Amino acid sequence: MTRHRRLGERAGLAIVLGCALSVVAGCAVGGMQDSGESRAGSPTPTAACPAVPGVELPPECAPYDPDAAMAANDGYRERIPLSDEAVAANRELLPKVVVALDSLRSDGAVTPESVVGTLQDAGLTDVQTRGDPDGLLFGAMGAAGGCFYGEITAQTVQIEVGGLILDGGCLPAQ
Repeated sequence: MTRHRRLGERAGLAIVLGCALSVVAGCAVGGMQDSGESRAGSPTPTAACPAVPGVELPPECAPYDPDAAMAANDGYRERIPLSDEAVAANRELLPKVVVALDSLRSDGAVTPESVVGTLQDAGLTDVQTRGDPDGLLFGAMGAAGGCFYGEITAQTVQIEVGGLILDGGCLPAQ
């Protein structure tokens, strides 16, 4: 008999013994304890199932609200509240930022690089951009904390002041 064949036989024996021991152990545990059904009156849930009005779920299901789960899934996009002082300080800077971005837009010079440079010249830091000149999203840290964020297109400049996003930064991930 070759060495490989003996190893294969030993591995097979180990699997058979392991299965036999798990069956015996399962029987011993079952004999020593009450089953979950007799203690709690129902089986322990083993799966999450969406709750549907008027539909009774099987006993192995733990119900959940799919709409609430989806809303919680997007929670990382929520903004941290900004203090009144930081909002006020950033709003003082806002007209300067709007004029600078609007000048950039009216000159037809909207590029990610030009928006970064314009926002940095206005006193903002950690500038991020995403998109193209037809719709460029931007986000930047204000000197008083919080964020300046919005969009610049060939037709408009939209900008808001608010807190950081829960997952960090001023521009939400996509």
